[in-house]
Amino acid sequence: MNNAIYFPLLLVSVLVTYLIRAIPFVLFKKKIENKRVQAFFDYIPYAVLSAMTFPAILYSTNSIISAAVGFVIALILAYRGKSLLVVAIGTCLGAFLTSLLLTLVV
Repeated sequence: MNNAIYFPLLLVSVLVTYLIRAIPFVLFKKKIENKRVQAFFDYIPYAVLSAMTFPAILYSTNSIISAAVGFVIALILAYRGKSLLVVAIGTCLGAFLTSLLLTLVV
């Protein structure tokens, strides 16, 4: 991904995460007692960042197939509770090997 795309995406994700965390402090003076409202404000940053990250994952390699394989590997490793470093290395290796295999086959 080139810097002309990366830095605006990074800035938007920082702003969205910060604003979603800051809005409850500005709008609500008392502690939020409603568990549903609290859960909404807790999960919004993750949902927004996921929605912004997922398209970038699919177009991060030359092939959507290798990107999808890397994504599936990341899901499996993360679900099994592996560390961030293990997930990142496993994802990169999976996407790289799939891309290499695709170039050999085609």
